[in-house]
Amino acid sequence: MHGRRDMGEDAFRLQDEMMGEVQEKAYQTCLPVFSFLEEETRREKDAVSPAALFTGFLPLYEYMEFHYITPVQAESGGTVEQIIEGRASHEKDEEALESDEELMEAMREENEKAEQGKEEASADESGVFQEAQKSVTIDRKALEDFDRLAADFYAVDSTTYIGRDQLDINKLTAWDMTLQQKDPSKPQILIYHTHSQEGFVDSVPGDDMTTIMGAGEKLAQVLREKYGYHVIHHLGKYDVESRDYAYSNSAPALEQLLAENPDIEVIIDLHRDEVAADRKLVMDLNGRPTARFMFFNGLSRTNKTGEIDYLQNPNLNENLAFSFQMQMASNEYYPGITRKIYLKGYRYNMHYRGKSLLIELGAQTNTVEEIMNAIDPLAHILSVVLSGEESGEQEEAAE
Repeated sequence: MHGRRDMGEDAFRLQDEMMGEVQEKAYQTCLPVFSFLEEETRREKDAVSPAALFTGFLPLYEYMEFHYITPVQAESGGTVEQIIEGRASHEKDEEALESDEELMEAMREENEKAEQGKEEASADESGVFQEAQKSVTIDRKALEDFDRLAADFYAVDSTTYIGRDQLDINKLTAWDMTLQQKDPSKPQILIYHTHSQEGFVDSVPGDDMTTIMGAGEKLAQVLREKYGYHVIHHLGKYDVESRDYAYSNSAPALEQLLAENPDIEVIIDLHRDEVAADRKLVMDLNGRPTARFMFFNGLSRTNKTGEIDYLQNPNLNENLAFSFQMQMASNEYYPGITRKIYLKGYRYNMHYRGKSLLIELGAQTNTVEEIMNAIDPLAHILSVVLSGEESGEQEEAAE
């Protein structure tokens, strides 16, 4: 105590600051969660104190200062957009999807009950796609409960969040998804592939028609020939050397296509997912092995950053409504064919049109046959939603 009294007032204060800074660093080390929550408060300090300079000589804390918490805002918008829309764009949170198989089984059971009493298809019809009639009617009233809606229809990635304001059954079903431009002489639908190099278990090297691009070509063909839509299938490749920055790389071509074809109302970015090697996304659909698929939405927000201002999506609510109405129709016409709608934090070039879909069609463990078989029900569901058939049935049921 005698030595402390001999020290000047400034020295006392510096010593106290040093002890406080060391304690704070120890707090970061031992209780990182709470330390992270206080990040913004700590950043409000305008000056670097001498005590902070002191702890900078300790290598562990100097490293933590720059690597433990890296503010996304420190990067330019363009640089971060390339990073977050490229490298980790389709990594899934397995915990969010773990109940997917249970939902599929429940829907399959409902479908089997609905099919009881129907005549079996004849042998010569086996393996030929036939449009399904609605076999399940989902209780929309029950989905007014947010927790029920979120649990039954969505898998939310751990990096993001969704609120009751956006997942509202009445808002999701209120959007009119019918095509406003009905003249088939003008382009109505654009199909493209951010990740053109995605193949399947028996894809032929060098043959694009056995990859996701071939699936896109069949989807375009069925939509044109069977349902009468004017479809552009864009064959640009943006991930040949690397998947990094594929979304940023594809954006200029999308913007040019839309500028040249302003009547396009629907954009479909067709992908295939990647799952564990022992998992296969397939179901039997009237004797046809058929890949299951998933709708994917970006929310332009993360738990860490909140709303991402430079990735704004003015069409987000319509994007959500489109995928929901597609999911609803899928569940009612082809129970079990879809996985839950996956929600993640970024934008994925879905801001160009309200009727934008990012579809994960099967996975790398599927065969080309299973993928191609899935195109027929997918095209049928698209036609149901875009023609207003689904909304018309809802209005009749309400009356």
